[in-house]
Amino acid sequence: MDIRESVSSEMSKAAKDKDKARLSVLRMIKSALHNKEIDLKDQFGEKEILQVLSSMIKQRRDSVEQFKNGGRPELAKKEGEEIEVIQGFMPEQMPEEEIKAQIESAIEEAGATSIRDMGKVMKLLMPGLAGKADGKAVGEAVKARLS
Repeated sequence: MDIRESVSSEMSKAAKDKDKARLSVLRMIKSALHNKEIDLKDQFGEKEILQVLSSMIKQRRDSVEQFKNGGRPELAKKEGEEIEVIQGFMPEQMPEEEIKAQIESAIEEAGATSIRDMGKVMKLLMPGLAGKADGKAVGEAVKARLS
């Protein structure tokens, strides 16, 4: 089953269960996917869906941090719950060892020798890791490896 179909079926289930919070998040996901599909027209596939979901998760993680710093734990909790719902549609996260192996491969392929080559490495690395690994964590790992 495609992710969009999965979101729709989960929406029906949440509506029947009267789970308003989950239904709200699912509606946000469906809306974001629909908007991206309109923007990209024929080029909208699994990779683009994962990018949209990753972006939604990143936005919410940033919000959680801001709410915690601002002394609003109830809003941080709400955003955290939204993250959990969205992550339910993401593929399994790649193990750390496999990510490190991919980083080494990308560094070798790019011929990277210093931190200045980080952009080249990330450009090679991220298309294969989209949705399977947190981009921020991957970036930090690449930076640490090249430093």
